[in-house]
Amino acid sequence: MENDQTISSLRGAPMRGIAAWRGVRMRRTLAAADPDSAPRQVALPAAWEQRAAEALAGLATGEGSVSVSAAAEAWVRPVAERGRRAGLQEDRSQDALGEALHALLASRRGTAGETVWQGLTTPRPGFALNLPSFHDVEYGFDHAGFAAAAGLAITALTLAVPMATRLAVGMHDLAGLLSRLGLAYDSAAARDIAASLAALLQASASLASAEMAERFGTQAQARPAPAAPATTVLPGLAEAARAAQAQAAARSGRRHEVVCALAAPDLAAALLGVETGGIAPAFSPLDDTGALTTTARSWLAARGMTAEAALAALLGGQSPFAAASPQAHAAMHDAVAPFMDEATSRPVQAGLAAPGTRRELPARRAGYTQKAAVGGHKVFLRTGEYTDGKLGEIFIGLHKEGPAFRGLMDNFAVAVSLGLQHGVPLEAFVEAFTFTRFGPHGTVEGDAAVGRATSLLDYAFRNLAVNYLNRTDIPEPQDEEADTMGDGPRDRAPLLPGLLDGPRPRRSALRLVAK
Repeated sequence: MENDQTISSLRGAPMRGIAAWRGVRMRRTLAAADPDSAPRQVALPAAWEQRAAEALAGLATGEGSVSVSAAAEAWVRPVAERGRRAGLQEDRSQDALGEALHALLASRRGTAGETVWQGLTTPRPGFALNLPSFHDVEYGFDHAGFAAAAGLAITALTLAVPMATRLAVGMHDLAGLLSRLGLAYDSAAARDIAASLAALLQASASLASAEMAERFGTQAQARPAPAAPATTVLPGLAEAARAAQAQAAARSGRRHEVVCALAAPDLAAALLGVETGGIAPAFSPLDDTGALTTTARSWLAARGMTAEAALAALLGGQSPFAAASPQAHAAMHDAVAPFMDEATSRPVQAGLAAPGTRRELPARRAGYTQKAAVGGHKVFLRTGEYTDGKLGEIFIGLHKEGPAFRGLMDNFAVAVSLGLQHGVPLEAFVEAFTFTRFGPHGTVEGDAAVGRATSLLDYAFRNLAVNYLNRTDIPEPQDEEADTMGDGPRDRAPLLPGLLDGPRPRRSALRLVAK
């Protein structure tokens, strides 16, 4: 249900006073943040994908219709007003800070995190920067704009949550930027770019935090960081990073203990069109609708390769999309983490336990909970990990199914967990349980990594394969009726001369076998 509309037709859409949104063609659509939420009418730029509409539905407070400009203005206006009262704008008749925050969002370069949008006061507010949006095919990477956005993020978060001393300004979709540059994720050139970006982010954020300390007080010492790489294939990036580091080192302190972090993406990142969080590699060339991702299209364009040529390569047994290994992800983490105030755990692949020996999980363990719906049936997939990041247990929670089916699924998850803890490789379970067919099945909602599933087990192990094995080569399942006998083109083909016209009765296929 989509049709082009003018955004000003929606209730509470202050389009006339916000320069960043003037002249932007908008569309109106129904969207919900998750399958269990009631859809609401949202308006956003026509070029933005449906996933962004769903993110906006979850970010905007209240109920009913909403526009992206109105939802953003709800948190931008208080920030801009506090900035005016603090004297951050010399000309108080102009709203430079508010306009800059709207412009950053309209260009999909960055925006405040989910909690800021929803007006929540948290001790660690975040801000997402979308790396591919800073790159232009003709002009290259806008490192000056990236540094300015990092400083603007610190200013906005300081004003939004004045008491917070730990901020989490993060960069996302490194894989998307590398695909635009035509650089393999597992390359020294890619790691140098990532390290330089992290150094520029940290130094620019520290400079802005030092300015906030001079204005509002409360100084903290910056975390020491190594020197940025001497050079990168992006012109000017390494030099800009080193210059920013020198300026930051000359300042005596900053207001915040933490200014930048590697963190998981939230709804704000999805609104920006982020396809991969932080520095993670691209997991799949297909999005949740089965189309090529922006990252995949950029990768093909950088190589002068059409979609038809990519398909021909796939049919010939060669994938044009090189999957990054867990070792490549770990190497990228090692290159970036020293420049960040906070970073996620290092991704590693652990060895198997000795045969017959159970490897106990720690009492307090990491993992993730994935909420999704398969054919309209809600499912929760929860994982437990060892300290080295290796999968050690799974839980599959169901919502609509009866107690017998839920009990069977619970005990199945226990059996798989015991197998994992005794050294059975996850690959074996993936091979055994993907493509298993039983209801419920169909379209998967709520999980961008899996588009369709033939069963709840098929969904669970497709998800695990993507997140723990980096498996993006498992084919998308095809819908199949329970009884297809006589329905296919081969079954409708005539078996004997003379039966060329008219309807055919349903029957099983007859094959002639010659010895």
